[in-house]
Amino acid sequence: MTKPETITSAANPLLKDVRRAIVRGGLTEQGWWVAETFHLLEEALRSDCQVVTVLAAESVRSAAEGHVRRLAGVKVVILPDLLLQRLSGTESSQGVMALVRPPAWSLDQLFRGHPLVVVLDGLQDPGNAGTIIRAAEAFGATGALFLKGTVSPYNPKTLRASAGSLFRIPFLVGVDPALASAALQQRRVELYAGVPARAGRPVRSLTDVDFTRACGLVIGNEAHGVSGELRSAAVDISIPTVGVESLNAAVAAGILLYEARRQRALRP
Repeated sequence: MTKPETITSAANPLLKDVRRAIVRGGLTEQGWWVAETFHLLEEALRSDCQVVTVLAAESVRSAAEGHVRRLAGVKVVILPDLLLQRLSGTESSQGVMALVRPPAWSLDQLFRGHPLVVVLDGLQDPGNAGTIIRAAEAFGATGALFLKGTVSPYNPKTLRASAGSLFRIPFLVGVDPALASAALQQRRVELYAGVPARAGRPVRSLTDVDFTRACGLVIGNEAHGVSGELRSAAVDISIPTVGVESLNAAVAAGILLYEARRQRALRP
């Protein structure tokens, strides 16, 4: 850890850059993730991601310094509590933000081993996207594709909802749907599109699908579902429900991923 410095002005270029990233829902100009909360700082360190800078409110200075005291090259910046609160993208800030360099993943890393890839097709809600990535890690997915038109994984809200899983699970962002479909076909990955049972064409129940094969799960837009391009390349599957026609995208993804994990755990 380098010697801490203090910033007291909201006009400081670093703070203005961080605020723009939070408002814009992306990375800073230097290409850093904004990771709020002590939990995300701990997850970044546990995941061997490079923590470049830690911004800490004066009231939590000792706790923040304690997390990175033995780490070389980490810059600690102390802010007045009110300034950190104004900078924060959360209603009740814990007083700490880590600026983290995102891992760089390749397409091959998404398909390592026995592929189980999550394809996010036009999801707009960062909470849904992050929760899906959390479930993907929990149930053994090998990677995720964020197609064009999907909320960014670099959005601080997406990162918070993933609870740090985005630090570890391989993903690619801004992927063209046609290229994604071609990559999946080239690797002989069976593609399944999650749709409501009322979809208007034959739909298979998830209990009738063999998820032990190399497969990809497409989760579509919250309002419009899976896009036509991806759906034409996929097998429609649905989750049997009682009393409701469809589920929240993140809930549906979690159920599909759990079923895939259950089947794979039973495979000899």
